Amino acid sequence: MASAFVVGNTFINKVRGLLEDTHSALPKGLREDLEETLKKSEPTTLSFSTARQLKKYLQDKGHPFYLHELLEDGSLDLPEVVKPPRNPVLVARLEKIKAKLANEEYNRITRNVNAQELSRSGTLADIGLQVRSAKAVVLTVFNFLVTVVAAFACSYMGSQYLFTDTAARVIAAVIAASVVGLAELYVLVRTMEGELGEP
Repeated sequence: MASAFVVGNTFINKVRGLLEDTHSALPKGLREDLEETLKKSEPTTLSFSTARQLKKYLQDKGHPFYLHELLEDGSLDLPEVVKPPRNPVLVARLEKIKAKLANEEYNRITRNVNAQELSRSGTLADIGLQVRSAKAVVLTVFNFLVTVVAAFACSYMGSQYLFTDTAARVIAAVIAASVVGLAELYVLVRTMEGELGEP
């Protein structure tokens, strides 16, 4: 914490003038403190107590300059903060405590996690069932698409014997593919209802 000012040339010049003035009745203690301050080598420091005494003197005597004017080119003398070295025993204890707290936090977060469970509803053994179910869905969709495309292709190729116009052949193929697609959807829905156990 600061306890002194580093004074500049303004302060030094005005205080020298004040000390040399024979009409100024500076108190003895203040005069000695100011003379001692001026004798100091760079940086010249002025203690807070001396600054307070000088301010009071200037106010009492009604001098035309004030303390803040004296210190305008100065600064605070801030002592360098020296950090004490850390105790190695304390550092080791702190590291142990941090590790213990981190371990407790990890255990608290993972206390309801079971390595044998994939989720709350099943175990790792259920992965095979889920994969099989996904595989069946993918195959069903693929089978549906192949059937509709094949029905379109067959109808388009077969309709060349009935229609000579390409537009009519395409319309016939789309109608045939739609009928086959609806039939496939009906069978798919009935199969899914049977798998889900619904009548």
